[in-house]
Amino acid sequence: MSDGERLSATPAGVRLGPIELIADGAARNFVLQMKAGRFHGFVVRRGDGVFGYVDRCPHAGLPLAQQLDQYLTPDGSLVACSWHGALFRPEDGLCVGGPCAGQALTGWPVVVRDGDIVTA
Repeated sequence: MSDGERLSATPAGVRLGPIELIADGAARNFVLQMKAGRFHGFVVRRGDGVFGYVDRCPHAGLPLAQQLDQYLTPDGSLVACSWHGALFRPEDGLCVGGPCAGQALTGWPVVVRDGDIVTA
């Protein structure tokens, strides 16, 4: 793998930061530089829970947000691909509308441990 390769997974135990980095009902982008390449993902916060995904739409393979951290619909209820309008449930990544209906985002396992978001 080259240093610039885009990765689709991260090792467990990487501390991303305190849960307060993400407002309840919002999402945040994370880019992790590792020896094998760079990982692009995002985390959606729902109360004390978090849901992580690889930042790549299953429809065209593009990152979902054209503007930093703008992953959710205006009401915050769904993840939206800003390129072609695909809509995904934050809880499981399932596409519920748009060009990739029935497909899903690739999950990125994250948990909250001692107040911090950590890869699982």
